[in-house]
Amino acid sequence: MSTRIYDTPEEWQVTATSTPFQGNKTGVRTDDVVMPDGSVARRDYQTHPGSVAILALDDQDRVLVLSQYRHPVREKLWEIPAGLLDVPGENPLHAAQRELYEEAHVKAEEWRVLVDVYTTPGGSDEAVRIFLAQQLSEAEGERFEVSEEEADMQEARIPLEELVRGALAGELHNNCLVVGSLALNAVLATGGGTGALRAADAPWPARPFGEE
Repeated sequence: MSTRIYDTPEEWQVTATSTPFQGNKTGVRTDDVVMPDGSVARRDYQTHPGSVAILALDDQDRVLVLSQYRHPVREKLWEIPAGLLDVPGENPLHAAQRELYEEAHVKAEEWRVLVDVYTTPGGSDEAVRIFLAQQLSEAEGERFEVSEEEADMQEARIPLEELVRGALAGELHNNCLVVGSLALNAVLATGGGTGALRAADAPWPARPFGEE
């Protein structure tokens, strides 16, 4: 019989906190945290509103990917569409539908939650919900006007198996693309199909949301 493990909420005592930096969307927080032995340790971490990402799979089992320059790592990375949860309490599904339209001018008829992750829990509170979007078609109306790094984006549709190969070969590094591709590959390998995934409006304790 296999052992089931799962993450649990817990919050250690904070004796002092400050925000030495607050940007437009993210900031840096410093907390003095009481350790199990009674000592106090200082922890600096990035505060983040949360994100959504979309693994959009077409009827030929190809994934919609975008190439975008990422200045902190000095690379152009192949990624799946993604974006910030700009409004506190925003419904993540609605945010994902918006991002898929804005970045790729695509809409999807079928949505499921693929996987939820913390990107770097040792240094940031960023939580990301990765959706699986299927039954794709071109969105109506004019394309969303992009700017800055997004103005240089390239778009492609790549077979899922090639993304898995590239991730395992160390050729693809974007966390949402890697996690999403490997997760979907695992789902398909079980033979259960994507219908076994959570509903698109499944609860997300890391970023609770309203009905909108």
